Amino acid sequence: MRSKLIASALSVAVLTGSGVGYAVADTSKPGQSMTHMKTGAGLSSLLEGAGVVLYVQGGATSAVMGDSIASANGQVVFHIPITGTKAGVQHVGSNIVFFNTANNKQVTLKNPVIDLAKGQISAVIPEASADAMAVLTITNAADLKAKVTNDRKGGTNTTAYAGASLALAPGIAKALVSLLGLPEGALPDGAAFGSADLTLYGKSKKK
Repeated sequence: MRSKLIASALSVAVLTGSGVGYAVADTSKPGQSMTHMKTGAGLSSLLEGAGVVLYVQGGATSAVMGDSIASANGQVVFHIPITGTKAGVQHVGSNIVFFNTANNKQVTLKNPVIDLAKGQISAVIPEASADAMAVLTITNAADLKAKVTNDRKGGTNTTAYAGASLALAPGIAKALVSLLGLPEGALPDGAAFGSADLTLYGKSKKK
């Protein structure tokens, strides 16, 4: 019997494109700027069926929705702290690990960065390269709109994005299959991954 699946997280968020303003993470509420994500129903079951478990390292936390991770309605919910926004929405210190329980091989997505202008999430995969590469595609990036709320009394500015649709970036499924030692075709290329929301807090601009 496989070892019990560890609750997982793929850290994702969206970065504003050109012409759209955004808050600087945590300038007024340290530790509260956050990416919230959930996998699509059935994805965790697909991975578990291939013997792959997902878990996070660092400051991220996760939970499970549905009957179980192996059930058809199973979804994994992630809460990943945002650490900066100067060069994309950054999640330094929150790595995501795909672990194959059959052979102990793993793939790490290190310090993911999200760029809405490019419509992608990039990360370093140390098992493959020292350079960052696209790991997820934001399929509806052009349609995402920022909701900005100013609390002048409290001195805070909140910028929120909701409903980012995510899919495996081209070639990533094949790379995961190869690096994890899975049977060919175990993961479909460009498969839908899930959805994400993010909330950024900053200091309210005074007029």
